[in-house]
Amino acid sequence: SDATGKGLPLQNSPIRIASWMGGDRDGNPNVTHDVTRQVFLLGRWMAADLYLRDIQALRAELSMWQASDELRERVGDSREPYRQVLAELRERLIRTRDWAEAGVKGRVADNTGILFENEDLTAPLELCYRSLVDCGLAQIANGPLLDTIRRAHTFGLPLIRLDIRQEASRHAEAVAEMVDYLGLGDYLSWSEDDRQAFLLRELQGRRPLVPRNWEPSESVKEVLATCEVVAGQTPEALGSYVISMASKPSDVLSVILLLREAGMKFPMRVVPLFETLSDLQGAPDSMAALYQVDWYREYCQGRQEVMIGYSDSSKDAGQLMAAWAQYQAQEKLTQVARQYGVHLTLFHGRGGTVGRGGGPANRAILSQPPGSVNGSFRITEQGEMIRFKFGLPRLAVQSLTLYTTAVIEATLAPPPQPEDSWREMMDWLTERSLKSYREVVRENPDFVPYFRQVTPETALGKLALGSRPARRKATGGVESLRAIPWIFAWTQMRLMLPSWLGSDVALEEAARHQRLPELREMMRGWPFFRTYVDMLEMVLAKADLRIASYYEQTLVEDESLRALGSSLRERLNGCIERVLELKDQQALLESEPVFAHSMRVRNPYTDPLHYLQAELLKRDRESEGKGEVPDMVERALKVTMAGIAAGMRNTG
Repeated sequence: SDATGKGLPLQNSPIRIASWMGGDRDGNPNVTHDVTRQVFLLGRWMAADLYLRDIQALRAELSMWQASDELRERVGDSREPYRQVLAELRERLIRTRDWAEAGVKGRVADNTGILFENEDLTAPLELCYRSLVDCGLAQIANGPLLDTIRRAHTFGLPLIRLDIRQEASRHAEAVAEMVDYLGLGDYLSWSEDDRQAFLLRELQGRRPLVPRNWEPSESVKEVLATCEVVAGQTPEALGSYVISMASKPSDVLSVILLLREAGMKFPMRVVPLFETLSDLQGAPDSMAALYQVDWYREYCQGRQEVMIGYSDSSKDAGQLMAAWAQYQAQEKLTQVARQYGVHLTLFHGRGGTVGRGGGPANRAILSQPPGSVNGSFRITEQGEMIRFKFGLPRLAVQSLTLYTTAVIEATLAPPPQPEDSWREMMDWLTERSLKSYREVVRENPDFVPYFRQVTPETALGKLALGSRPARRKATGGVESLRAIPWIFAWTQMRLMLPSWLGSDVALEEAARHQRLPELREMMRGWPFFRTYVDMLEMVLAKADLRIASYYEQTLVEDESLRALGSSLRERLNGCIERVLELKDQQALLESEPVFAHSMRVRNPYTDPLHYLQAELLKRDRESEGKGEVPDMVERALKVTMAGIAAGMRNTG
């Protein structure tokens, strides 16, 4: 309002907060439909309690008798019209709180007179607001009452929007069991075209698909029960239904069908998450195939959200290749959406670490492809980064201001398009980085055993960090490991491998072919590349060869594995030299003195924790061999992990 002379309309909420705690069941057997139902109720319980405090304060303040005809119609000739409206609201909030509490505690919950739809809360408040303005009391209307109205529109009665996340194959399995029971064939063996045709036929039809006496398998029962819980919510209680490992239009259509079968009355946002390198590369074609379906365009009402996975693509292809694949996918997704007249919001599944898309948020937003930040932007903040960015009210305001200004700037003054020669250069670099990354991570038989021995990966399951089990499957190589523990483990022993492996070879080759001047030109003219190099420099500054080799000496006995470790440390050193040469610096972080200083301050606190952790890991493994781990060792190990995570800041 300072800039334009007028504030936002009452109903606007430019920032919306969602969560997937209790909604993200991807690979986590502990998140059942009962947990999700409880989370919805807990949100309503807490919200009712918070709004009650607001209403009590407003009742004390709004004692005036002047009121508009509209308000008089509602309350008659009451001497305290505002207090009367607020008293009714207070009664209903108390009922709502008691109903939600009973539901959470598993008691019979009486839902008569509760506030359920958002309008039940906002309408009486807005009625009071309009009345005050009509009576010339705008200054009072724009005080605490306006604050409460803003809160009511931003948080609503559910408090936060809950995102639901499930893996694509679980939905396909549910549809397949239904199709099989109805005797229509083997859905899983159908081609993508046949699947789409079947799903669209059902979606356009009116008949229910779920048979009455059908007894599905346990895992399908859980998927259907979740859809039922979701279908019972109001739109304000729901964020997106995110489909992990999505790759085809049928992945999206099957979720819409399952939700409709469960009784969903409004079109929930269904969001494919493109994670691996091949999924990112196929994403634009998948979305184009969806937009071509008239029924789907009508369903999504011209708005689409697509989630870009940073972690799995980085684990799959290395940081440099992943960053370039994400950039190109976003460019093409933006073009495809524009072509079909769809407004696209990209949902960035970033973590705190650079290997998961981390780094300063405003820099990250301003380095997105031009046109991809189109007045809307969605981002995840995870783990301890939530505490660092939103743990104190002033910090939270500062973080949200940074996001808002960056989104406005990227929308109104997007960065320039990269030159064709820069694109060719990126292709040239990533071809080399991808090859050298996969040669180590996927093809070297010593790599997984080395990783297991030299990092605390096997002990991470003991730590109450992260939202789900560390592995999708109990056995298997790097591909079965979740991206967060994969990166967390390398950060703990300071080799920071996922963030630089592959880039070392790409930069080495560029120097050998006298191509560094081209890279410097790219850094000057292209925010995306500049941000990438700066993030790489930051990670290299956090790596510590002395600590990494200490872990190896303490925990790795096999000589051939030690040879691999020594070559990785050599490569890390080479990468540091290349970055210094590229940036024409004598030392890392020369141009970031504040950040360099904060690292120098933190290191003396984290260094002893590393030495302790290596020793504790050794004892932990020795006692596991004997079948009994002392409680003290386990507790101390957890403390070192949490301490190092806090010291390294962007860990997960």
